[in-house]
Amino acid sequence: MFISRRLIVAASAVALLAGCATPNPYDNNQGQASSGMSNTAKYGGLGALAGAVAGAAIDHNNRGKGALIGAAVAGLGAAGYGYYADKQEAALRASMANTGVEVQRQGDNITLVMPGNITFATNSANIAPSFFQPLNNLANSLKQFNNQNQIQIVGYTDSTGNYNYNMQLSQQRAQSVATYLTSQGVSGQYLSVRGAGPADPIASNATPDGRAQNRRVQVTLAPIPGMQYQQQPGQVQQYP
Repeated sequence: MFISRRLIVAASAVALLAGCATPNPYDNNQGQASSGMSNTAKYGGLGALAGAVAGAAIDHNNRGKGALIGAAVAGLGAAGYGYYADKQEAALRASMANTGVEVQRQGDNITLVMPGNITFATNSANIAPSFFQPLNNLANSLKQFNNQNQIQIVGYTDSTGNYNYNMQLSQQRAQSVATYLTSQGVSGQYLSVRGAGPADPIASNATPDGRAQNRRVQVTLAPIPGMQYQQQPGQVQQYP
């Protein structure tokens, strides 16, 4: 199957314009001008390319028309998640300010890095008092955005002590976070936990400060596979 470069460019333009022209339903400042290309536009463009190919394959009698329709539909779907992720990231950064939690964004995924100095006491899987506020902020954000995330919670330790014990402790800490979030009304349907022990250190284990950074919990929010994120909040369709 061959799709000309000119057709791909045109199809991409259709989806990008459609995504950019649609008001952001998660934005409280609709109507105000914005600058630069957001993740919405990026996701819309990537979705357009995939949609162009799929649309051309579906409409064998008119590949040009099929590609343009496919690009527009796929671009809007991708832009829908772009809207969602952009606004959720902004809300999390605001709520986690001055809590010690770092919010990171890589592509579709939003990761919250929760260091050991605020999460758990040494050799304990009981949530520390300083950890409740960040967890409450996270739970509120997940509920505000309708629990439309795949949530992966991973516990880590530093490299000191027995390896098997560290693996068990990191699993227990991840589970403590999951249990608390669900107790606050977060759906457990797309939630998973894992203990990674001393794996993937983010600082040197040779210093107390570095070990405290490595003794962390990371919560990663990602799109749910198979879910189509629509342009209006809460209107999410699940396809098999």
